[in-house]
Amino acid sequence: MQIKLDESLNNQIEPDMNSKISTSSHQNRIKAWRVATSIGVSFKYAAAGVTYAFHTQRNFRIHCVMGTLAITIGALLQLTGVEMAVICITSGLVLTLELLNTAIESVVDLTVGQTYHELAKIAKDCAAGAVLISAFASVLVGFCLVTPKLVLLLFAH
Repeated sequence: MQIKLDESLNNQIEPDMNSKISTSSHQNRIKAWRVATSIGVSFKYAAAGVTYAFHTQRNFRIHCVMGTLAITIGALLQLTGVEMAVICITSGLVLTLELLNTAIESVVDLTVGQTYHELAKIAKDCAAGAVLISAFASVLVGFCLVTPKLVLLLFAH
C-alpha cells in the first residue's frame, strides 16, 4: 500500500510550523505558571527544585550522602578517571531519578488530591521502583570498581 501526500496540504503546514518555531518559547506557553526568561532564570528554577528535594525528601538526602561517600572513597583509592566518571554518572542517575520520582508524586497528588486511585498508585510505585533499580545498580557499580582496589590495598602487605 502506498500513500500519496497532497503537496498543497504539505505547503500549508510548513509555514505554520516555521512561524511557531520562530516565535519565542515563552509566548507559546500562555497557560504556564512561570516561564524562564533567560538561562540564568532557568538555572534558578532548577536549583529551586534540587533544594526543595533536598529539604523535603529523606531519600534524596540519603542518596546525596551515599553518592558523596562513593566519590570520596573512589578518590581515596585513586580510581582512574573513567572509573570515577562511572561512579559520578551512576550517582547522578540515582539523584536524577529521585527528582523525577518527586515530580511524579507531586503531579499525581495534585491530580487526585486525597482520593485513592489505582492508576495513581501504579504511577507512584513505578517511579519509586525506577529509583530503587538505579540505586541497586549504583551500589553494584561501586562494588565492582572499589572491591579490587580494596583487596589490593588490604592484602598487598
